[in-house]
Amino acid sequence: MSSHKLFLFDFDGVIVDGMNEYWHSSLLAFEKFINSPKILIDQNLYKQVSNTFIEMRPWVKYGWEMLIIVHQIIKSEDPLNNQNKINFLNKYHQNCQKVLLENSWVAEDLQKCLDKARKYQIENDFDNWIRLHRPFYEVIVFIEKLKKEKIKTGIITTKGKIFAGKILEKLNIYPELIFGYESGTKVEIISELWREYEIMGFIEDRRNTLLDIKQNPVTSNIPCYLADWGYLKNIDRLNLPLEIKLLKLKSLEDLLAI
Repeated sequence: MSSHKLFLFDFDGVIVDGMNEYWHSSLLAFEKFINSPKILIDQNLYKQVSNTFIEMRPWVKYGWEMLIIVHQIIKSEDPLNNQNKINFLNKYHQNCQKVLLENSWVAEDLQKCLDKARKYQIENDFDNWIRLHRPFYEVIVFIEKLKKEKIKTGIITTKGKIFAGKILEKLNIYPELIFGYESGTKVEIISELWREYEIMGFIEDRRNTLLDIKQNPVTSNIPCYLADWGYLKNIDRLNLPLEIKLLKLKSLEDLLAI
Protein backbone atom coordinates (compact mmCIF):
# COMPACT_ATOMS: atom_id res chain seq x y z
CA MET A 1 0.00 0.00 0.00
CA SER A 2 1.34 3.42 -0.94
CA SER A 3 2.32 5.80 1.86
CA HIS A 4 1.01 8.71 -0.21
CA LYS A 5 -2.55 9.43 0.86
CA LEU A 6 -4.88 11.18 -1.59
CA PHE A 7 -8.45 12.46 -1.34
CA LEU A 8 -10.30 13.12 -4.59
CA PHE A 9 -13.04 15.60 -5.43
CA ASP A 10 -15.29 16.29 -8.35
CA PHE A 11 -15.41 20.03 -9.08
CA ASP A 12 -18.75 21.36 -10.36
CA GLY A 13 -21.49 20.75 -7.84
CA VAL A 14 -18.99 19.61 -5.19
CA ILE A 15 -16.49 22.44 -4.70
CA VAL A 16 -18.42 25.19 -6.49
CA ASP A 17 -21.95 25.84 -7.66
CA GLY A 18 -21.40 27.13 -11.17
CA MET A 19 -25.02 27.23 -12.34
CA ASN A 20 -24.87 30.95 -13.23
CA GLU A 21 -21.64 30.39 -15.15
CA TYR A 22 -22.98 27.41 -17.12
CA TRP A 23 -25.95 29.44 -18.30
CA HIS A 24 -23.94 32.59 -19.00
CA SER A 25 -21.09 30.84 -20.84
CA SER A 26 -23.50 28.72 -22.90
CA LEU A 27 -25.39 31.81 -24.03
CA LEU A 28 -22.13 33.55 -24.86
CA ALA A 29 -20.95 30.56 -26.89
CA PHE A 30 -24.04 30.89 -29.09
CA GLU A 31 -23.77 34.66 -29.29
CA LYS A 32 -20.15 34.66 -30.44
CA PHE A 33 -19.11 31.26 -31.77
CA ILE A 34 -22.09 29.12 -32.86
CA ASN A 35 -24.46 30.08 -35.63
CA SER A 36 -28.00 28.81 -35.22
CA PRO A 37 -30.92 30.30 -37.17
CA LYS A 38 -33.29 28.80 -34.61
CA ILE A 39 -32.34 31.18 -31.80
CA LEU A 40 -31.95 34.87 -31.08
CA ILE A 41 -29.74 35.90 -28.18
CA ASP A 42 -31.59 38.57 -26.23
CA GLN A 43 -29.37 40.28 -23.63
CA ASN A 44 -32.16 39.85 -21.10
CA LEU A 45 -31.49 36.10 -21.20
CA TYR A 46 -28.25 36.69 -19.29
CA LYS A 47 -30.06 38.21 -16.31
CA GLN A 48 -31.48 35.03 -14.84
CA VAL A 49 -30.81 31.33 -15.20
CA SER A 50 -33.73 29.41 -16.67
CA ASN A 51 -35.49 27.20 -14.10
CA THR A 52 -35.80 24.56 -16.80
CA PHE A 53 -32.01 24.60 -17.23
CA ILE A 54 -31.48 24.29 -13.47
CA GLU A 55 -33.78 21.28 -13.28
CA MET A 56 -32.15 19.60 -16.29
CA ARG A 57 -28.55 20.20 -15.18
CA PRO A 58 -28.30 16.93 -13.15
CA TRP A 59 -28.50 14.94 -16.41
CA VAL A 60 -25.43 16.68 -17.84
CA LYS A 61 -22.14 14.80 -17.89
CA TYR A 62 -20.07 16.89 -20.33
CA GLY A 63 -20.09 20.63 -20.97
CA TRP A 64 -21.25 20.40 -24.58
CA GLU A 65 -24.53 18.90 -23.36
CA MET A 66 -25.31 22.19 -21.62
CA LEU A 67 -25.19 23.93 -24.99
CA ILE A 68 -27.73 21.45 -26.33
CA ILE A 69 -30.09 22.14 -23.42
CA VAL A 70 -29.69 25.92 -23.62
CA HIS A 71 -30.30 25.87 -27.36
CA GLN A 72 -33.49 23.88 -26.91
CA ILE A 73 -34.71 26.20 -24.14
CA ILE A 74 -34.19 29.46 -26.04
CA LYS A 75 -35.10 28.36 -29.59
CA SER A 76 -38.01 30.16 -31.21
CA GLU A 77 -40.19 27.16 -32.05
CA ASP A 78 -41.34 24.57 -29.53
CA PRO A 79 -38.77 25.43 -26.83
CA LEU A 80 -38.09 23.23 -23.82
CA ASN A 81 -39.88 24.30 -20.66
CA ASN A 82 -40.96 22.86 -17.32
CA GLN A 83 -44.04 21.32 -18.91
CA ASN A 84 -42.39 19.41 -21.75
CA LYS A 85 -38.87 18.81 -20.46
CA ILE A 86 -39.76 15.32 -19.21
CA ASN A 87 -40.13 14.13 -22.81
CA PHE A 88 -36.56 15.22 -23.53
CA LEU A 89 -35.19 13.76 -20.29
CA ASN A 90 -36.87 10.38 -20.77
CA LYS A 91 -34.50 9.74 -23.67
CA TYR A 92 -31.83 12.23 -22.72
CA HIS A 93 -28.82 10.80 -24.56
CA GLN A 94 -30.79 9.97 -27.69
CA ASN A 95 -32.29 13.47 -27.76
CA CYS A 96 -28.90 15.12 -27.35
CA GLN A 97 -27.63 13.12 -30.32
CA LYS A 98 -30.76 14.04 -32.28
CA VAL A 99 -30.13 17.77 -31.73
CA LEU A 100 -26.52 17.33 -32.83
CA LEU A 101 -27.67 15.62 -36.02
CA GLU A 102 -30.44 18.13 -36.78
CA ASN A 103 -27.99 21.03 -36.56
CA SER A 104 -25.00 19.28 -38.15
CA TRP A 105 -23.01 19.80 -34.96
CA VAL A 106 -20.20 17.69 -33.50
CA ALA A 107 -19.99 17.32 -29.74
CA GLU A 108 -16.26 18.06 -29.65
CA ASP A 109 -16.80 21.28 -31.62
CA LEU A 110 -19.49 22.44 -29.20
CA GLN A 111 -17.13 21.75 -26.31
CA LYS A 112 -14.47 23.88 -28.00
CA CYS A 113 -16.98 26.71 -28.42
CA LEU A 114 -17.84 26.54 -24.73
CA ASP A 115 -14.14 26.65 -23.92
CA LYS A 116 -13.72 29.67 -26.20
CA ALA A 117 -16.59 31.44 -24.43
CA ARG A 118 -14.84 30.86 -21.10
CA LYS A 119 -11.48 32.01 -22.43
CA TYR A 120 -13.15 35.14 -23.80
CA GLN A 121 -14.50 35.99 -20.36
CA ILE A 122 -11.21 35.26 -18.62
CA GLU A 123 -9.43 37.60 -21.01
CA ASN A 124 -12.03 40.37 -21.01
CA ASP A 125 -13.97 40.21 -17.73
CA PHE A 126 -12.19 37.82 -15.41
CA ASP A 127 -13.57 39.12 -12.11
CA ASN A 128 -17.16 38.91 -13.30
CA TRP A 129 -16.59 35.39 -14.62
CA ILE A 130 -15.22 34.33 -11.23
CA ARG A 131 -18.23 35.87 -9.47
CA LEU A 132 -20.51 33.58 -11.46
CA HIS A 133 -19.22 30.71 -9.29
CA ARG A 134 -20.46 30.15 -5.73
CA PRO A 135 -18.05 28.11 -3.61
CA PHE A 136 -19.13 25.63 -1.00
CA TYR A 137 -17.03 26.95 1.86
CA GLU A 138 -17.48 23.83 3.96
CA VAL A 139 -15.65 21.87 1.27
CA ILE A 140 -12.86 24.45 1.11
CA VAL A 141 -12.39 24.19 4.89
CA PHE A 142 -12.32 20.40 4.59
CA ILE A 143 -9.63 20.56 1.92
CA GLU A 144 -7.55 22.81 4.19
CA LYS A 145 -7.89 20.29 7.01
CA LEU A 146 -6.79 17.47 4.73
CA LYS A 147 -3.64 19.47 3.97
CA LYS A 148 -2.93 19.79 7.70
CA GLU A 149 -3.27 16.02 8.00
CA LYS A 150 -0.67 15.62 5.21
CA ILE A 151 -3.28 14.14 2.87
CA LYS A 152 -2.87 15.25 -0.74
CA THR A 153 -5.88 16.44 -2.71
CA GLY A 154 -6.87 15.93 -6.31
CA ILE A 155 -9.61 17.40 -8.49
CA ILE A 156 -11.17 15.39 -11.32
CA THR A 157 -13.56 17.39 -13.46
CA THR A 158 -15.27 17.21 -16.83
CA LYS A 159 -14.50 20.94 -17.14
CA GLY A 160 -11.34 21.98 -18.95
CA LYS A 161 -8.35 21.81 -16.56
CA ILE A 162 -7.34 25.42 -17.20
CA PHE A 163 -10.77 26.75 -16.16
CA ALA A 164 -10.97 24.70 -12.97
CA GLY A 165 -7.44 25.84 -12.14
CA LYS A 166 -8.32 29.53 -12.53
CA ILE A 167 -11.27 29.19 -10.14
CA LEU A 168 -9.36 27.13 -7.58
CA GLU A 169 -6.52 29.65 -7.58
CA LYS A 170 -8.96 32.48 -6.91
CA LEU A 171 -10.35 30.47 -3.99
CA ASN A 172 -6.81 29.91 -2.67
CA ILE A 173 -7.11 26.17 -3.20
CA TYR A 174 -3.97 24.51 -4.53
CA PRO A 175 -4.53 20.78 -4.98
CA GLU A 176 -1.57 18.62 -5.82
CA LEU A 177 -3.42 17.21 -8.81
CA ILE A 178 -6.00 18.60 -11.28
CA PHE A 179 -7.46 16.59 -14.14
CA GLY A 180 -9.84 18.02 -16.75
CA TYR A 181 -11.89 16.33 -19.44
CA GLU A 182 -8.72 16.23 -21.56
CA SER A 183 -7.30 13.49 -19.29
CA GLY A 184 -9.96 10.87 -19.99
CA THR A 185 -12.81 9.43 -17.96
CA LYS A 186 -12.88 9.58 -14.18
CA VAL A 187 -12.61 5.79 -13.96
CA GLU A 188 -9.52 5.84 -16.19
CA ILE A 189 -7.90 8.62 -14.16
CA ILE A 190 -8.62 7.01 -10.80
CA SER A 191 -7.40 3.62 -12.07
CA GLU A 192 -4.02 5.21 -12.77
CA LEU A 193 -3.90 7.13 -9.48
CA TRP A 194 -4.69 3.95 -7.55
CA ARG A 195 -1.30 2.55 -8.60
CA GLU A 196 0.55 5.41 -6.92
CA TYR A 197 -1.66 6.56 -4.04
CA GLU A 198 -3.74 5.27 -1.18
CA ILE A 199 -7.03 6.91 -2.15
CA MET A 200 -8.90 7.86 1.01
CA GLY A 201 -12.12 8.80 -0.74
CA PHE A 202 -13.81 10.38 -3.74
CA ILE A 203 -16.65 12.91 -3.46
CA GLU A 204 -18.80 13.19 -6.59
CA ASP A 205 -22.34 14.34 -7.38
CA ARG A 206 -23.02 11.98 -10.29
CA ARG A 207 -24.38 8.69 -9.00
CA ASN A 208 -23.59 6.87 -12.25
CA THR A 209 -19.94 7.91 -12.07
CA LEU A 210 -19.65 6.43 -8.57
CA LEU A 211 -21.38 3.25 -9.77
CA ASP A 212 -18.84 2.98 -12.60
CA ILE A 213 -16.01 3.28 -10.08
CA LYS A 214 -17.52 0.63 -7.82
CA GLN A 215 -18.10 -1.74 -10.74
CA ASN A 216 -14.53 -1.45 -11.99
CA PRO A 217 -12.34 -4.17 -10.40
CA VAL A 218 -9.36 -1.82 -10.11
CA THR A 219 -11.22 0.96 -8.31
CA SER A 220 -13.99 -0.95 -6.51
CA ASN A 221 -12.39 -0.63 -3.05
CA ILE A 222 -12.16 3.17 -3.14
CA PRO A 223 -14.53 4.85 -0.63
CA CYS A 224 -17.16 6.73 -2.64
CA TYR A 225 -19.39 9.54 -1.43
CA LEU A 226 -22.38 11.08 -3.22
CA ALA A 227 -22.48 14.84 -2.53
CA ASP A 228 -25.95 15.59 -1.19
CA TRP A 229 -25.45 19.30 -1.99
CA GLY A 230 -24.61 18.71 -5.65
CA TYR A 231 -26.64 18.51 -8.85
CA LEU A 232 -28.67 15.43 -8.03
CA LYS A 233 -31.75 13.98 -9.63
CA ASN A 234 -34.59 13.25 -7.22
CA ILE A 235 -34.01 9.51 -7.57
CA ASP A 236 -30.24 9.68 -6.98
CA ARG A 237 -30.60 9.59 -3.19
CA LEU A 238 -32.90 6.56 -3.24
CA ASN A 239 -31.73 2.96 -2.88
CA LEU A 240 -28.04 3.79 -2.93
CA PRO A 241 -25.78 0.73 -2.92
CA LEU A 242 -24.28 0.13 0.51
CA GLU A 243 -20.78 0.88 -0.77
CA ILE A 244 -21.77 4.44 -1.81
CA LYS A 245 -22.47 6.79 1.09
CA LEU A 246 -24.71 9.86 0.84
CA LEU A 247 -22.65 12.73 2.24
CA LYS A 248 -23.97 15.98 3.67
CA LEU A 249 -21.90 19.16 4.00
CA LYS A 250 -22.15 19.09 7.79
CA SER A 251 -20.68 15.56 7.83
CA LEU A 252 -17.51 16.32 5.87
CA GLU A 253 -15.27 16.51 8.92
CA ASP A 254 -16.42 13.06 10.02
CA LEU A 255 -14.43 11.66 7.09
CA LEU A 256 -11.19 12.64 8.83
CA ALA A 257 -11.99 10.16 11.57
CA ILE A 258 -12.40 7.22 9.20
